[in-house]
Amino acid sequence: MRIAKEKVDIKMQIPGAVIRQHKNFGDATGLGKISGEYFTLSAGVDTTPLFQGLEGNLCQSPHWGYVLQGQLTTTDAAGVQETVSTNDLFYWPPGHNVKVDADAEIVMFSPQHEHSNVINHMIEMTKG
Repeated sequence: MRIAKEKVDIKMQIPGAVIRQHKNFGDATGLGKISGEYFTLSAGVDTTPLFQGLEGNLCQSPHWGYVLQGQLTTTDAAGVQETVSTNDLFYWPPGHNVKVDADAEIVMFSPQHEHSNVINHMIEMTKG
């Protein structure tokens, strides 16, 4: 799920402040501790080979985030693709790969345990 900044409902606007809110942007029930993550990614990065060996060969951690700059495309197990770009909020459910279409910087919030397992797996894949 993605949403452009301009499409997030304005809930309050006063001089010097605009508050936007999009409700029901994913469900964090039972996920435990959440980690805050900042990724800097170059165009052409593709997680597909790094996720080999994980369940379904996909990242099984959900992520909530914001694209500071750039463009990324996710592909889920069914082959459905979604592209997020600069100023988009996004939610990536478990079961995805990511390809970086244009140099990107993103901020993500992920279940700490699940995403640490995925990151550790990626580290091991780069050693081989």
